[in-house]
Amino acid sequence: MTTTTSQQQLVQFLEDRFTCAQACTDCARACALRASLVDPDATREQELVRRKGIMCAEVCDATCHVLSEQNLLDEAAIRAQLEWCRSVCIECAHAFEAQPGGEATAVACRECARACTDFMATLT
Repeated sequence: MTTTTSQQQLVQFLEDRFTCAQACTDCARACALRASLVDPDATREQELVRRKGIMCAEVCDATCHVLSEQNLLDEAAIRAQLEWCRSVCIECAHAFEAQPGGEATAVACRECARACTDFMATLT
């Protein structure tokens, strides 16, 4: 019975890890696209939103790479990466939801933050 439980836990861990990595990929893509749509001669506020979008895309991409590596980092390093990704995504979601047409990107950021939070819970 213990072997089955352990196998089920491992499968759940891998599924949650994949879900988080997929959410990071989706968020990175949405943020990069949204950032590319900002006018090069944008206002200071729009430029800040563009920079946050680029940073979010880079952090999400890095997080996806960490989660995709076969030789896992230690739990503390993974947790730190997930927490960084979560906080950047939340900040970016706030920035995008205030912009016309940025709602879908804000949703992708919030979904990624939620996936990171959920996956961190499995590391406990």
